[in-house]
Amino acid sequence: MKVIKTGFSTWENKHETFVQKIRDLYELANDNSLGPLDSYNDTTKGLQSLIGEAITKQLPLRALGSGWSWTKIATAEEGLMLDTKPLNMIFDISGASVASTYTGDPSKLFLAQCGNGVWELSRFLKGRNLSLKTSGASNGQTIAGVTATGAHGSAFDVGAVQDFVVGMHIIVSPTRHIWLERASAPVVSDTFIQHLQTELIRDDDLFYSALVCFGSFGIIHGVMIETEDIFLLEASMSTMPFDPKLIQLMQTLDFSNTQLQLPYGVERPYHFAISLNPYDLEKGAYVTTMYKRPYRLGYKPPVRNLEGLGPGDDAPCFIGKLTQGIPALVPTLVTKLLASNLTPYSKQFGILGEIFDNTTLHGKLLSAAVGIPISYIKQATDVLLAVNKTDGPFAGLFAYRFVKRSGAKLAFTRFDYTCVLELDAAFSDATYAFYTAVWKKFEEEKIPFTFHWGKVNELDFTRISNMYGDDVKTWLASRNKLLDTDTKKVFTNATLTKWGLDV
Repeated sequence: MKVIKTGFSTWENKHETFVQKIRDLYELANDNSLGPLDSYNDTTKGLQSLIGEAITKQLPLRALGSGWSWTKIATAEEGLMLDTKPLNMIFDISGASVASTYTGDPSKLFLAQCGNGVWELSRFLKGRNLSLKTSGASNGQTIAGVTATGAHGSAFDVGAVQDFVVGMHIIVSPTRHIWLERASAPVVSDTFIQHLQTELIRDDDLFYSALVCFGSFGIIHGVMIETEDIFLLEASMSTMPFDPKLIQLMQTLDFSNTQLQLPYGVERPYHFAISLNPYDLEKGAYVTTMYKRPYRLGYKPPVRNLEGLGPGDDAPCFIGKLTQGIPALVPTLVTKLLASNLTPYSKQFGILGEIFDNTTLHGKLLSAAVGIPISYIKQATDVLLAVNKTDGPFAGLFAYRFVKRSGAKLAFTRFDYTCVLELDAAFSDATYAFYTAVWKKFEEEKIPFTFHWGKVNELDFTRISNMYGDDVKTWLASRNKLLDTDTKKVFTNATLTKWGLDV
């Protein structure tokens, strides 16, 4: 493995919302003079060596993906950070490498090295007439990063991104690395384990704990993903009254007898999302629906809205253009911005990687997201509107996405159907204050909620315990089972300590 020590003493996240002091940033690369498997195994040894260096120097260590998070979840304060993005090999899985009890299609399994961007995987899979099962609205994240932070997906009957991961190769110490998968769903054979020269562990609790672990269980060198046949999405967006009919649909996701004028009536969409301007409720909600369609040649790819939102994009694509401004002008500014960026469209087709393909940002902004049970949507919206009157004005919009429950112990999409309530707004102290007031009111109103780990949050161990219950105990026990005293110190950063997850 090639290592370039940059000498950088600071690091800034992608959204430019903080600068972190570090000891050094190492840029990593595979040794391309070796064959793919030998190169991968060589990188495993290189990563083990870097863990040993961190232990010797008594420094925290973090593997960095795309730096997409708003929180300092991926940072190593006064420590070493590893740029893993060039580690982007992808391996086909042969039949001999798959367990005899595996019930899926081996030709749809791939081992993706940690630095692969979601967009890179989509491009690779298109060449195989395959597709990821879901992705976030933005796909600039690395596959290891988007998994480790539990980023939500875009398909409410599929789950979040980590839910199509079926195995993980984790470097846990200078002398140990493991292949981790579920005991209830074995995937790989002894041949595969021999190829990676690793140790096989099959343990459901350990697997579901390590899936969303913020880089605190070791360095995730590779993940095995299950894919599916390539498909098209047919996307439309229109405005509808934000009335009891729409709210009822949002709170049930029962499309079988809806009275709303959706593009295909009672057909259940692949993706369903709502954006709401709190300053123009009379105009209604912006409703996005996407339907899964068989793949065909000759379709016209989606048309980009160069000034703002296109199919699959979310608010960070344009909300950074908004500044807090004079409070009295905020409603006008928000309404004007949304009017120029949320343009209705219909019958736009694209594969998953074309619909959800945004990897660019436009300006500095803040983004918070919480997961709530869908049955609490009206109550939560009422709280948002009330807090906006007392602690606003909020320089942004309210957005609602829907995701199936994840099996990961600390996945924030933990409800049977989670409404991901997204609050994207101008970068300002006023936005932070609005967030604080909302979380406090949610707790007063006893609205269950969880925080997106990679977005703005206010977490401590008490809140985490209230949100996750016994799953936190399982997660902590799993981390202690996997790491020894030295490696626990290396893979503990200031954020983990703040959250009380370093014990």
